Amino acid sequence: MTSRKLWLAVAGFVVGVLAMFGVDANMAQQISGVIMSLGSVVAYIVGEGLVDAAGAGQTPAQGTGKT
Repeated sequence: MTSRKLWLAVAGFVVGVLAMFGVDANMAQQISGVIMSLGSVVAYIVGEGLVDAAGAGQTPAQGTGKT
């Protein structure tokens, strides 16, 4: 879900489908922008979740680098 290539592929596919149905270029551009923004938000949320999950498995001494 955090792959930029995945989100570019999704945006490209959606824009292609919109073009097939005759949607104007401005609307297609807005929709692809929303998809790319959504990809950024999902990547951030997943990344922060992974960092939090990794931090939850450490004791306080391990997390600060002090023993």
